[in-house]
Amino acid sequence: MEINVGAKIKSLRQKKGMKIAELAENAELSSSLISQIERNMVTPSIVSLWKIAQSLNVSVGYFFDEENKNSFNPIVTRDNRKKILASNSNATYELLSPDLNRKIEFLYITIKKGEYSTKELITHEGEECGIVIKGKLMIKMEDEEYILEEGDSIYFNSTTPHRYINVGDETCISIWAMTPPSF
Repeated sequence: MEINVGAKIKSLRQKKGMKIAELAENAELSSSLISQIERNMVTPSIVSLWKIAQSLNVSVGYFFDEENKNSFNPIVTRDNRKKILASNSNATYELLSPDLNRKIEFLYITIKKGEYSTKELITHEGEECGIVIKGKLMIKMEDEEYILEEGDSIYFNSTTPHRYINVGDETCISIWAMTPPSF
C-alpha cells in the first residue's frame, strides 16, 4: 500500500491557507524540512509528523487514511498488517486494528536487540498500556526506568515523556494499546 504523506500534508496546508514557513514555525521545524517532506525527499520522524499534525489540527492517522473507506473488514491477518516505519525510530510498528480510524490504537511493536523506539523522550495526549510478548524492554520515562520481561505489562499517561529500549539479548516483541490514537 502506497501512502503519499507528503502530498497529504501539502494539500491540507494549502487548504488551510498556510505558507510553508507558517507551518514550520507552528510545528517548530525548519521550512526546508517541511518542503522536503512535502516533496517526499525525506520521511518525517514520528515526532515531526506529530508536530505537523498538531499544527494542522488533525490526528497523525489523517495522513495514513485510506481512500476506500466503504469496504471494512474487521479481521487483520498476520500477513496483512499495515506497517508504520519512522525515520527516527528503530522500531517496527504493525497495526493490529483494520485502520487508523478507531478510538483506540492497537500496535504490535518489534524492536531489535540494542535498539529503541525513538532517540528522544516523546509525549502525546492520552494513555497507553503495553505487554512484552518476547524479550526484555526498558520503558524510560522522564524520571524513572522500568524493565519489563516476557509477560510483564505497564500502564501510564502518555503525556509523561517516554521511550522504549530493547535491553535484552534478542528481538523484543510487545503489544500496545493507546487512546486516543497517536498515529
